[in-house]
Amino acid sequence: MRVNAAIHRDFAISNIDDRLYAAFIEHMGRAIYSGIYEPGHPQADQHGFRRDVAQFVRDLKIPAIRYPGGNFVSAYNWEDGIGPKADRPVRLDLAWRSKETNQVGINEFATWANDLGIDMMLAVNLGSRGIEEARNFMEYVNHPGGTYWSDLRRSHGVEKPYNVKMWCLGNEMDGPWQIGAKPAREYGRLADETAKALRAMTPDAELIVCGSSNDQMPTYPEWERSVLEECYEHVDYISLHKYFGNSSRDTLNFFGKIEETGRYINAIGGVIDFVKAKKRAKNDVHICFDEWNVWYHRREEDSRRWRTWDWPEAPDLLEENYTFEDTLFVAGLLNEFIRRSDRVKIACIAQLVNVIAPIRADRGGKAWRQSIYWPYQLASLYGRGTALRVAVDGPKYDCEVASDVDFLDISAVTNDGTVTVFIVNRHLTETLDLRLSLTGYKDASIEFHKVIEGHDLMATNGPDAEPIAPADGKGLAVDDGTLGGKLAPLSYHVVRLKV
Repeated sequence: MRVNAAIHRDFAISNIDDRLYAAFIEHMGRAIYSGIYEPGHPQADQHGFRRDVAQFVRDLKIPAIRYPGGNFVSAYNWEDGIGPKADRPVRLDLAWRSKETNQVGINEFATWANDLGIDMMLAVNLGSRGIEEARNFMEYVNHPGGTYWSDLRRSHGVEKPYNVKMWCLGNEMDGPWQIGAKPAREYGRLADETAKALRAMTPDAELIVCGSSNDQMPTYPEWERSVLEECYEHVDYISLHKYFGNSSRDTLNFFGKIEETGRYINAIGGVIDFVKAKKRAKNDVHICFDEWNVWYHRREEDSRRWRTWDWPEAPDLLEENYTFEDTLFVAGLLNEFIRRSDRVKIACIAQLVNVIAPIRADRGGKAWRQSIYWPYQLASLYGRGTALRVAVDGPKYDCEVASDVDFLDISAVTNDGTVTVFIVNRHLTETLDLRLSLTGYKDASIEFHKVIEGHDLMATNGPDAEPIAPADGKGLAVDDGTLGGKLAPLSYHVVRLKV
């Protein structure tokens, strides 16, 4: 099957914010405890953080990470995680029905993030708490000294402020499962007043207001309109969340959910434009897609488990085993974020370690990279620069969630004398014959070609073997300004061109 595609040097979409490849980690399950932090483990450093996990994180080149939640943050007292560890209280985490020991708090997490060169995106509790606690948190984190909270930080051994710029104003406040859930107008007013308080202390803060928890919520997209009408001038981003699954075992429909996500982004982009016009505002608001991932393999089972267990400490929760099918899906979703980089400036894979995560770590044992680690890493390493428009003319299919879905999914990024194309052949059985015209790049040549292909859709990686990983590709070549060659069914390709 033949696919003709084209890119043009001058047809750009947007500069890509590096934070499109950010991550999220929550005090949930074993994400923190025995995930990134496990004192006594053979790989633990002097602070108790696992070196093996840290190296896998470092290799992802993550620019920013959202912390400490998630649902967890909506009943979290940040003050519980500061000061001498022996004095910290053990609390009941209402979000996940477990015990929180508070042995990792803001200073420990900052040590870990700073060591890995990752900027923090901090979330404040606007569920059970409000403006006062949010501004105290920022003062502790960002003020140099000479005040109660900043001097308290210094007494805890942190002389210099962290100067955190990104702040999330709560989490999923539209969700009835959320502690302190609120109607849109009430939340929008609280977010607006909180934003003004935080901006008074950190004028260049980037503030993220809660959008819909997902695009199936009954209040979507009215929620976004109502919230933004209350706080548009004082925020920089609105958050979107969406998780994906294939419980019906319909692979093509699963892949079609990427198109559904594009409609989600378009819809909220339209709401943003409407509110900006209505308010005659001068500032722009962009999208922070700060929770996304595949989540369905253990979702129903774990939903039953955590609602009945007796408040365990760091329990096994939502530890998905990701498949080759999930690899292809994540690759395609990252392509969609690249194509929508004019709207989506920040996106956070949820989560990073153990809990619906690209990295797994056994308690006391090995760490390993799941199948979805690799498309995330390849996009993070080579998907920075300027997104280019890609025109595709090839076979399509219809499914339950979308129509006219391209079997060939492709995005392109140019940066510093290179063009990188990210390609997924979503066809279940057919090889695609690609002809990609490189207009304006007559001297292009292939620098490298990586491919992930040839696995059973349900194949996984594990602690003893990682069979799903990039390999050197072959069969593609540039001839007379056209990248061409055969793409096997169900394959993912990253081709970097010198131009």
